Amino acid sequence: MEEMQGKVALITGASSGIGRATALKFASEGASVALVARRAEKLAEVVEMIEAQGGQAKAIAADVTQPAEIERVVRETVEAFGGIDVLVNAAGIIASGTIETTSLEAWDRMMDVNLRGPFYLIQCAMPYLIERKGNVVNVSSVTGLRAFPGILAYCVSKAALDQLTHCVALEVADKGVRVNAVNPGVVVTNLHRAGGMTEQEYAAFLEHSKTTHPLGRVGRPEEVAELIFFLASPKAGWITGVSCPIDGGRSQTCAR
Repeated sequence: MEEMQGKVALITGASSGIGRATALKFASEGASVALVARRAEKLAEVVEMIEAQGGQAKAIAADVTQPAEIERVVRETVEAFGGIDVLVNAAGIIASGTIETTSLEAWDRMMDVNLRGPFYLIQCAMPYLIERKGNVVNVSSVTGLRAFPGILAYCVSKAALDQLTHCVALEVADKGVRVNAVNPGVVVTNLHRAGGMTEQEYAAFLEHSKTTHPLGRVGRPEEVAELIFFLASPKAGWITGVSCPIDGGRSQTCAR
């Protein structure tokens, strides 16, 4: 039986990577999905895939750094599907930079996308989540759990997202809303290339990452989507306030 039949999932970063895989997973389990990303043409492709399988999906092109657009995302989701049962914050960016090289502009951009956006989206969606006793899953990172040099702003943004997850989980537990995070290691997505890596650099990075993850390989978006789905499902009904590594064991090793 489809576990999310009749439920509504709002998923950011849904045009690619983990967000896209999550949207496809939720739709395959019967959920109506509102898909959010900046690239309308990429969202349309995901909607087409979902509808071809008999699912329901709505594309909402929006920038999660803009409060008015976040408000519109929530409004359009509720207008289309009647409420919100699950919020998945999967939108994110990465960039290289140290304490000596990170500009204020780069710092602010990282926090706007990776922290401020999820904060305000959770805040705007919360009345609907309370109404349906729903839940939130934030896509954090192994860098939220362990320090890594050279990606300072990214690490801090993800550590803060984890703490946001934990605090909000306690604040809304008595209202029946659960809030959790997943913390992936290196997963094959467009994240690092969008952050400035060339194809050659990315290929070398993936090869090196086989040595930094104890299981000897990098992850797939679909693997992370399965964990997100589990945490959002009734099977995880007694789980809240956790940051759950899905990283091939990397969080149990020293950063290298």
